[in-house]
Amino acid sequence: MGAAIELRADFEGAGLRRLARKTKNANQSRRLLALAEIYDGGSRSDAARIGGVGLQIVRDWVLRFNARGPDGLIDGKAPGQRAKLNDIQRQALMAIVESGPTPSIHGVVRWRLSDLAQWLHAEFAVSLDETTVSREIRKLGYVKLTARPRHHAQDTEALEAFKKGFATELEKVRVGLPQGTAIEVWFQDEARIGQKNKITRRWAKRGTRPSAPHDQRTISAYIFGAICPALGKGAGLVLPVCNTDAMTLHLAEIAQTVAPGAHAVVLMDQAGWHMTEALITPENISIVPLPAKCPELNPVENIWQFMRDNWLSNHIFDSYDEILDHCCDAWNKLIAQPNRIASIGNRKWAQGF
Repeated sequence: MGAAIELRADFEGAGLRRLARKTKNANQSRRLLALAEIYDGGSRSDAARIGGVGLQIVRDWVLRFNARGPDGLIDGKAPGQRAKLNDIQRQALMAIVESGPTPSIHGVVRWRLSDLAQWLHAEFAVSLDETTVSREIRKLGYVKLTARPRHHAQDTEALEAFKKGFATELEKVRVGLPQGTAIEVWFQDEARIGQKNKITRRWAKRGTRPSAPHDQRTISAYIFGAICPALGKGAGLVLPVCNTDAMTLHLAEIAQTVAPGAHAVVLMDQAGWHMTEALITPENISIVPLPAKCPELNPVENIWQFMRDNWLSNHIFDSYDEILDHCCDAWNKLIAQPNRIASIGNRKWAQGF
């Protein structure tokens, strides 16, 4: 071993001991105390004993300390393995995730991790397992989300025009009301729940294929549901049919839930039983029809998805009464969670009224 390397002159033993007491890094504290011994005239062997290392390690500490001061005695993060994807390949991966697969070319309608791994190998001759692909796309800011429903023949311009013109529609309603009347914005829709039920994802051991019961019988009921996201409340009925009479009953239920003295503007799609002149509309309700083929304007669509995923799917209903019980129980659970209603139902374009 060569001659001992001198420590830099701008520090002294007492100062290093003060730093050792303050630092929360145990390794740095131990190294500072070892070097403080040298500053105070101790031997390199004494410093090695204090540090619990050999003389060569003490020499390395001196070099690091002389180069960077006390910060040089903090261990840096190990560099790890070299990334298998470069920036160009990551940009290409982002582009194909954004564009989605072409079924006639890629053979799938949504990307799986295995599909993306195959695409990377075919495009760049880079072999990645599914876990690494998942890590890469998450680093790029992507997570797997459930898409909101969008009609294939949707008129995007009509959708945007409705959002921008919603305040005008509310003003038309407000003109016909007594001055100072509070307005509640509600959304309404129906969902069919029956024996031929949905199957959702569930936790399972990697490499296995979980199963869930799936009935082929067709007895069903309808949940008529309406929510007021701004106030976190809702009104619902479970009925055997979906027609004008049933809709009249639901409007009456909504009317009872509206605050005393307030007026409800109820947004709903243009189903026949919503728009018919035979529908009896309570005095404290005004109906505003949503544009055709624009289901994502109605947050009740997302309410149905949440209820199916958490309370109504993966279940065999033995009778109509059991369907009714489960639907009522699920709706009551939702009503008991006003924050959930507000979170799912929030639409910026319908706020502030």
